[in-house]
Amino acid sequence: MALDRILLSDFRNHHRTCIEGTARFNLLFGENGAGKTNVLEAISLLAPGRGLRRAHPADMPAQNGSCGFAVSAELATPAGPVRLGTGVSPGRPGRRVVQISQAEAPAVRLAEWLSIGWLTPAMDRLFAESAGARRRFLDRLVLALEPAHARNAARLESALRERNRLLAEPAEPDSAWLDAIETQIAAAGAAVAQARERLIARLHTELASLPEAPFARPALAYVPGGPLGRAELAQALGETRRRDRAAQRTLTGPHRDELAVTMAGKGRPAADCSTGEQKAMLIAITLAHAGLADTGRPRLLLLDEVAAHLDPVRREALFDRLREGAAQVWLTGTELPPFAAIEREAAVWRVREGAVERLA
Repeated sequence: MALDRILLSDFRNHHRTCIEGTARFNLLFGENGAGKTNVLEAISLLAPGRGLRRAHPADMPAQNGSCGFAVSAELATPAGPVRLGTGVSPGRPGRRVVQISQAEAPAVRLAEWLSIGWLTPAMDRLFAESAGARRRFLDRLVLALEPAHARNAARLESALRERNRLLAEPAEPDSAWLDAIETQIAAAGAAVAQARERLIARLHTELASLPEAPFARPALAYVPGGPLGRAELAQALGETRRRDRAAQRTLTGPHRDELAVTMAGKGRPAADCSTGEQKAMLIAITLAHAGLADTGRPRLLLLDEVAAHLDPVRREALFDRLREGAAQVWLTGTELPPFAAIEREAAVWRVREGAVERLA
Protein backbone atom coordinates (compact mmCIF):
# COMPACT_ATOMS: atom_id res chain seq x y z
CA MET A 1 0.00 0.00 0.00
CA ALA A 2 1.17 3.52 -0.76
CA LEU A 3 -0.62 5.87 1.65
CA ASP A 4 -2.26 5.42 5.03
CA ARG A 5 -3.29 7.61 7.99
CA ILE A 6 -4.38 10.48 5.78
CA LEU A 7 -5.27 13.58 7.80
CA LEU A 8 -7.23 16.59 6.56
CA SER A 9 -7.50 19.63 8.83
CA ASP A 10 -9.71 22.58 7.81
CA PHE A 11 -9.47 21.53 4.16
CA ARG A 12 -12.54 22.48 2.10
CA ASN A 13 -15.51 21.01 4.03
CA HIS A 14 -13.33 18.63 6.07
CA HIS A 15 -12.59 20.19 9.44
CA ARG A 16 -10.98 17.08 10.90
CA THR A 17 -10.86 13.88 8.85
CA CYS A 18 -8.67 10.83 9.40
CA ILE A 19 -8.56 7.96 6.91
CA GLU A 20 -6.61 4.90 7.99
CA GLY A 21 -6.58 1.19 7.24
CA THR A 22 -6.28 1.76 3.51
CA ALA A 23 -6.18 -1.05 0.93
CA ARG A 24 -5.26 -1.58 -2.71
CA PHE A 25 -8.74 -0.31 -3.70
CA ASN A 26 -10.19 2.54 -1.66
CA LEU A 27 -13.79 3.56 -2.26
CA LEU A 28 -15.36 6.80 -1.10
CA PHE A 29 -19.10 7.06 -1.64
CA GLY A 30 -21.77 9.57 -0.69
CA GLU A 31 -24.12 12.21 -2.05
CA ASN A 32 -22.97 14.96 -4.37
CA GLY A 33 -21.31 17.71 -2.37
CA ALA A 34 -20.47 15.43 0.57
CA GLY A 35 -16.72 15.97 0.21
CA LYS A 36 -15.52 12.92 -1.74
CA THR A 37 -13.63 14.87 -4.39
CA ASN A 38 -12.17 17.06 -1.66
CA VAL A 39 -10.41 13.96 -0.25
CA LEU A 40 -8.95 13.17 -3.68
CA GLU A 41 -7.87 16.79 -4.11
CA ALA A 42 -6.13 16.70 -0.72
CA ILE A 43 -4.22 13.56 -1.76
CA SER A 44 -3.32 15.13 -5.11
CA LEU A 45 -1.57 17.95 -3.23
CA LEU A 46 1.05 15.40 -2.17
CA ALA A 47 2.46 15.81 -5.69
CA PRO A 48 4.10 18.95 -7.11
CA GLY A 49 1.67 21.42 -8.64
CA ARG A 50 -1.75 22.78 -7.81
CA GLY A 51 -3.67 19.55 -7.43
CA LEU A 52 -6.49 18.05 -9.43
CA ARG A 53 -8.63 21.21 -9.29
CA ARG A 54 -5.71 23.58 -10.00
CA ALA A 55 -7.04 25.78 -7.20
CA HIS A 56 -5.15 28.60 -5.50
CA PRO A 57 -4.03 27.69 -1.95
CA ALA A 58 -6.06 30.57 -0.52
CA ASP A 59 -9.26 28.94 -1.83
CA MET A 60 -8.69 25.61 -0.04
CA PRO A 61 -9.14 26.37 3.69
CA ALA A 62 -12.49 25.50 5.26
CA GLN A 63 -15.02 28.29 5.62
CA ASN A 64 -15.32 29.70 9.14
CA GLY A 65 -11.98 28.10 9.93
CA SER A 66 -8.56 29.52 10.69
CA CYS A 67 -7.83 30.53 7.06
CA GLY A 68 -5.22 27.78 6.94
CA PHE A 69 -5.29 24.06 6.21
CA ALA A 70 -3.11 20.98 6.55
CA VAL A 71 -2.99 17.67 4.69
CA SER A 72 -0.65 14.84 5.63
CA ALA A 73 -0.26 11.12 5.00
CA GLU A 74 2.00 8.27 5.97
CA LEU A 75 3.92 6.76 3.08
CA ALA A 76 5.20 3.18 3.35
CA THR A 77 8.81 2.82 2.14
CA PRO A 78 11.40 0.00 2.41
CA ALA A 79 13.22 2.07 5.02
CA GLY A 80 10.08 2.65 7.06
CA PRO A 81 7.19 5.12 7.06
CA VAL A 82 7.71 8.67 5.82
CA ARG A 83 5.30 11.48 6.67
CA LEU A 84 4.39 13.77 3.77
CA GLY A 85 2.54 16.98 4.48
CA THR A 86 1.41 20.23 2.92
CA GLY A 87 -0.73 23.19 3.84
CA VAL A 88 -0.93 26.93 4.38
CA SER A 89 -0.72 28.97 7.57
CA PRO A 90 -3.38 31.56 8.46
CA GLY A 91 -0.80 34.32 8.24
CA ARG A 92 0.27 33.42 4.69
CA PRO A 93 -2.77 31.87 2.94
CA GLY A 94 -1.27 32.26 -0.52
CA ARG A 95 1.91 30.25 0.19
CA ARG A 96 1.72 26.47 0.34
CA VAL A 97 4.33 24.80 2.52
CA VAL A 98 5.56 21.23 2.04
CA GLN A 99 7.10 18.99 4.69
CA ILE A 100 8.81 15.63 4.35
CA SER A 101 9.31 13.85 7.67
CA GLN A 102 8.53 17.16 9.42
CA ALA A 103 11.31 19.03 7.58
CA GLU A 104 10.30 21.80 5.17
CA ALA A 105 11.16 20.99 1.54
CA PRO A 106 10.50 22.34 -1.97
CA ALA A 107 7.25 21.05 -3.48
CA VAL A 108 9.14 19.50 -6.42
CA ARG A 109 10.71 16.99 -4.00
CA LEU A 110 7.33 15.34 -3.45
CA ALA A 111 7.74 13.71 -6.86
CA GLU A 112 10.79 11.83 -5.54
CA TRP A 113 8.59 9.96 -3.04
CA LEU A 114 5.27 9.39 -4.72
CA SER A 115 3.83 9.03 -8.24
CA ILE A 116 0.24 10.30 -8.53
CA GLY A 117 -2.16 10.35 -11.47
CA TRP A 118 -5.84 11.26 -11.63
CA LEU A 119 -8.93 11.37 -13.80
CA THR A 120 -11.87 13.67 -13.03
CA PRO A 121 -15.13 14.60 -14.78
CA ALA A 122 -13.69 18.07 -15.46
CA MET A 123 -11.15 16.42 -17.77
CA ASP A 124 -13.79 14.85 -20.04
CA ARG A 125 -13.48 17.68 -22.58
CA LEU A 126 -9.69 17.76 -22.51
CA PHE A 127 -9.38 17.14 -26.25
CA ALA A 128 -11.67 20.07 -27.07
CA GLU A 129 -9.90 22.50 -24.73
CA SER A 130 -6.78 24.58 -25.31
CA ALA A 131 -3.35 23.17 -26.11
CA GLY A 132 -2.24 24.49 -22.71
CA ALA A 133 -4.66 22.14 -20.93
CA ARG A 134 -3.25 19.19 -22.85
CA ARG A 135 0.33 20.25 -22.04
CA ARG A 136 -0.54 20.34 -18.33
CA PHE A 137 -2.11 16.89 -18.64
CA LEU A 138 0.96 15.62 -20.47
CA ASP A 139 3.35 17.12 -17.92
CA ARG A 140 1.52 15.43 -15.07
CA LEU A 141 1.89 12.08 -16.83
CA VAL A 142 5.60 12.74 -17.37
CA LEU A 143 6.07 13.79 -13.76
CA ALA A 144 4.56 10.54 -12.51
CA LEU A 145 7.43 8.70 -14.23
CA GLU A 146 10.27 11.26 -14.14
CA PRO A 147 10.51 13.33 -10.92
CA ALA A 148 13.11 15.71 -12.43
CA HIS A 149 10.48 16.98 -14.85
CA ALA A 150 8.97 19.25 -12.20
CA ARG A 151 12.22 21.12 -11.67
CA ASN A 152 12.92 21.43 -15.42
CA ALA A 153 9.40 22.70 -16.10
CA ALA A 154 9.68 25.28 -13.29
CA ARG A 155 13.02 26.53 -14.62
CA LEU A 156 11.61 26.79 -18.14
CA GLU A 157 8.58 28.76 -16.98
CA SER A 158 10.72 31.16 -14.94
CA ALA A 159 13.16 31.81 -17.80
CA LEU A 160 10.33 32.32 -20.30
CA ARG A 161 8.72 34.90 -18.03
CA GLU A 162 11.99 36.81 -17.84
CA ARG A 163 12.53 36.72 -21.62
CA ASN A 164 8.97 37.88 -22.26
CA ARG A 165 9.42 40.72 -19.77
CA LEU A 166 12.54 41.91 -21.58
CA LEU A 167 10.90 41.61 -24.99
CA ALA A 168 7.98 43.77 -23.83
CA GLU A 169 10.17 46.64 -22.56
CA PRO A 170 10.17 49.84 -24.66
CA ALA A 171 13.96 49.96 -24.86
CA GLU A 172 15.93 47.40 -26.87
CA PRO A 173 16.96 44.65 -24.41
CA ASP A 174 20.61 43.95 -23.78
CA SER A 175 21.68 41.17 -26.16
CA ALA A 176 24.08 39.59 -23.66
CA TRP A 177 21.31 39.37 -21.09
CA LEU A 178 19.00 37.79 -23.66
CA ASP A 179 21.77 35.33 -24.57
CA ALA A 180 22.02 34.22 -20.95
CA ILE A 181 18.25 33.82 -20.54
CA GLU A 182 17.91 31.96 -23.84
CA THR A 183 20.64 29.58 -22.72
CA GLN A 184 18.55 28.80 -19.64
CA ILE A 185 15.41 28.33 -21.75
CA ALA A 186 17.26 26.03 -24.14
CA ALA A 187 18.67 23.86 -21.33
CA ALA A 188 15.39 23.46 -19.44
CA GLY A 189 13.25 23.47 -22.57
CA ALA A 190 15.17 20.68 -24.27
CA ALA A 191 14.85 18.53 -21.15
CA VAL A 192 11.10 19.21 -20.93
CA ALA A 193 10.47 18.58 -24.63
CA GLN A 194 12.50 15.38 -24.73
CA ALA A 195 10.74 14.01 -21.63
CA ARG A 196 7.36 14.69 -23.23
CA GLU A 197 8.45 13.02 -26.45
CA ARG A 198 9.71 9.95 -24.54
CA LEU A 199 6.46 9.59 -22.66
CA ILE A 200 4.26 9.91 -25.74
CA ALA A 201 6.34 7.30 -27.54
CA ARG A 202 5.97 4.89 -24.61
CA LEU A 203 2.24 5.54 -24.31
CA HIS A 204 1.75 5.10 -28.06
CA THR A 205 3.46 1.70 -27.89
CA GLU A 206 1.46 0.65 -24.82
CA LEU A 207 -1.84 1.73 -26.39
CA ALA A 208 -1.06 -0.06 -29.65
CA SER A 209 -0.80 -3.34 -27.74
CA LEU A 210 -4.27 -2.97 -26.20
CA PRO A 211 -7.52 -4.24 -27.75
CA GLU A 212 -9.79 -1.71 -29.45
CA ALA A 213 -12.65 -2.70 -27.14
CA PRO A 214 -14.24 -2.05 -24.75
CA PHE A 215 -12.50 1.34 -24.56
CA ALA A 216 -11.91 3.37 -27.72
CA ARG A 217 -8.19 3.22 -28.45
CA PRO A 218 -6.43 6.52 -29.10
CA ALA A 219 -3.29 7.10 -31.13
CA LEU A 220 -0.94 9.75 -29.74
CA ALA A 221 1.55 12.01 -31.47
CA TYR A 222 3.90 14.69 -30.18
CA VAL A 223 3.81 18.00 -32.07
CA PRO A 224 6.82 20.06 -30.91
CA GLY A 225 6.60 23.82 -30.61
CA GLY A 226 10.27 24.22 -31.46
CA PRO A 227 13.54 22.31 -31.87
CA LEU A 228 14.09 19.47 -29.42
CA GLY A 229 17.87 19.87 -29.12
CA ARG A 230 19.43 22.31 -26.69
CA ALA A 231 21.74 24.01 -29.24
CA GLU A 232 19.02 24.10 -31.91
CA LEU A 233 16.50 25.68 -29.53
CA ALA A 234 19.00 28.32 -28.40
CA GLN A 235 19.74 29.17 -32.03
CA ALA A 236 16.03 29.41 -32.88
CA LEU A 237 15.39 31.76 -29.95
CA GLY A 238 18.25 34.01 -31.06
CA GLU A 239 16.99 34.12 -34.64
CA THR A 240 13.40 35.00 -33.69
CA ARG A 241 14.05 37.89 -31.32
CA ARG A 242 12.76 40.54 -33.72
CA ARG A 243 9.55 38.63 -34.39
CA ASP A 244 9.04 37.81 -30.70
CA ARG A 245 9.69 41.41 -29.71
CA ALA A 246 6.93 42.53 -32.08
CA ALA A 247 4.60 39.97 -30.50
CA GLN A 248 5.95 40.75 -27.00
CA ARG A 249 6.14 37.06 -26.22
CA THR A 250 8.16 33.97 -27.11
CA LEU A 251 6.58 32.10 -30.03
CA THR A 252 9.02 29.18 -30.28
CA GLY A 253 9.69 26.49 -27.71
CA PRO A 254 8.15 23.66 -25.68
CA HIS A 255 5.56 26.03 -24.19
CA ARG A 256 3.95 25.74 -27.65
CA ASP A 257 3.98 21.92 -27.75
CA GLU A 258 0.81 20.03 -28.60
CA LEU A 259 -0.44 16.54 -27.81
CA ALA A 260 -2.27 15.29 -30.92
CA VAL A 261 -4.82 12.54 -30.27
CA THR A 262 -6.80 10.62 -32.86
CA MET A 263 -9.17 7.70 -32.58
CA ALA A 264 -7.35 4.60 -33.80
CA GLY A 265 -9.07 2.78 -36.64
CA LYS A 266 -11.05 5.86 -37.68
CA GLY A 267 -8.26 8.40 -37.94
CA ARG A 268 -10.61 11.03 -36.53
CA PRO A 269 -9.19 13.79 -34.32
CA ALA A 270 -10.26 13.30 -30.71
CA ALA A 271 -11.78 16.79 -30.64
CA ASP A 272 -14.24 15.71 -33.36
CA CYS A 273 -15.32 12.52 -31.57
CA SER A 274 -18.39 12.18 -29.39
CA THR A 275 -18.17 12.97 -25.70
CA GLY A 276 -18.51 9.26 -24.96
CA GLU A 277 -15.63 8.41 -27.29
CA GLN A 278 -13.50 11.16 -25.76
CA LYS A 279 -14.19 9.81 -22.26
CA ALA A 280 -13.30 6.29 -23.37
CA MET A 281 -10.02 7.47 -24.94
CA LEU A 282 -9.12 9.41 -21.81
CA ILE A 283 -9.70 6.30 -19.69
CA ALA A 284 -7.59 4.28 -22.14
CA ILE A 285 -4.69 6.76 -21.84
CA THR A 286 -4.95 6.77 -18.03
CA LEU A 287 -4.91 2.96 -17.87
CA ALA A 288 -2.05 2.70 -20.36
CA HIS A 289 -0.03 5.18 -18.32
CA ALA A 290 -0.73 3.21 -15.14
CA GLY A 291 0.57 0.12 -16.93
CA LEU A 292 3.96 1.55 -17.83
CA ALA A 293 7.11 0.23 -16.16
CA ASP A 294 7.43 0.52 -12.40
CA THR A 295 8.90 3.85 -11.33
CA GLY A 296 10.44 2.51 -8.13
CA ARG A 297 8.13 4.82 -6.16
CA PRO A 298 4.68 4.06 -4.72
CA ARG A 299 1.97 4.91 -7.25
CA LEU A 300 -1.50 6.32 -6.68
CA LEU A 301 -4.39 6.59 -9.11
CA LEU A 302 -7.28 8.91 -8.19
CA LEU A 303 -10.46 8.22 -10.16
CA ASP A 304 -13.31 10.65 -9.48
CA GLU A 305 -16.76 9.38 -10.55
CA VAL A 306 -15.08 7.30 -13.27
CA ALA A 307 -17.61 4.42 -13.11
CA ALA A 308 -20.74 6.55 -13.10
CA HIS A 309 -21.34 6.58 -16.85
CA LEU A 310 -19.81 3.24 -17.81
CA ASP A 311 -21.91 0.23 -18.75
CA PRO A 312 -21.33 -3.03 -16.81
CA VAL A 313 -18.97 -4.43 -19.46
CA ARG A 314 -16.71 -1.37 -19.40
CA ARG A 315 -16.82 -1.16 -15.60
CA GLU A 316 -15.67 -4.76 -15.30
CA ALA A 317 -12.92 -4.15 -17.87
CA LEU A 318 -11.82 -1.07 -15.91
CA PHE A 319 -11.60 -3.00 -12.64
CA ASP A 320 -9.71 -5.85 -14.32
CA ARG A 321 -7.12 -3.41 -15.69
CA LEU A 322 -6.76 -1.75 -12.30
CA ARG A 323 -6.17 -5.14 -10.68
CA GLU A 324 -3.34 -5.80 -13.16
CA GLY A 325 -1.57 -2.55 -12.26
CA ALA A 326 0.62 -1.71 -9.30
CA ALA A 327 -1.10 1.48 -8.15
CA GLN A 328 -3.08 2.09 -5.01
CA VAL A 329 -6.46 3.17 -6.40
CA TRP A 330 -8.91 5.69 -4.94
CA LEU A 331 -12.42 5.82 -6.42
CA THR A 332 -15.47 7.95 -5.70
CA GLY A 333 -19.14 7.39 -6.42
CA THR A 334 -22.58 8.39 -5.21
CA GLU A 335 -23.61 4.77 -4.49
CA LEU A 336 -22.07 1.33 -4.03
CA PRO A 337 -23.75 -0.90 -6.68
CA PRO A 338 -21.49 0.21 -9.58
CA PHE A 339 -18.52 -1.02 -7.50
CA ALA A 340 -19.99 -4.40 -6.56
CA ALA A 341 -17.24 -6.24 -8.47
CA ILE A 342 -14.49 -4.81 -6.22
CA GLU A 343 -16.39 -4.00 -3.02
CA ARG A 344 -15.06 -7.07 -1.18
CA GLU A 345 -11.49 -6.13 -2.13
CA ALA A 346 -11.85 -2.48 -1.14
CA ALA A 347 -11.62 -0.36 1.95
CA VAL A 348 -14.96 1.48 1.91
CA TRP A 349 -15.80 4.83 3.46
CA ARG A 350 -19.09 6.73 3.53
CA VAL A 351 -18.63 10.50 3.19
CA ARG A 352 -21.27 12.82 4.66
CA GLU A 353 -20.94 16.60 4.97
CA GLY A 354 -17.17 16.48 5.29
CA ALA A 355 -17.10 13.52 7.69
CA VAL A 356 -15.71 10.10 6.70
CA GLU A 357 -16.99 6.86 8.25
CA ARG A 358 -15.29 3.50 7.66
CA LEU A 359 -17.73 0.76 6.59
CA ALA A 360 -15.43 -2.06 5.50
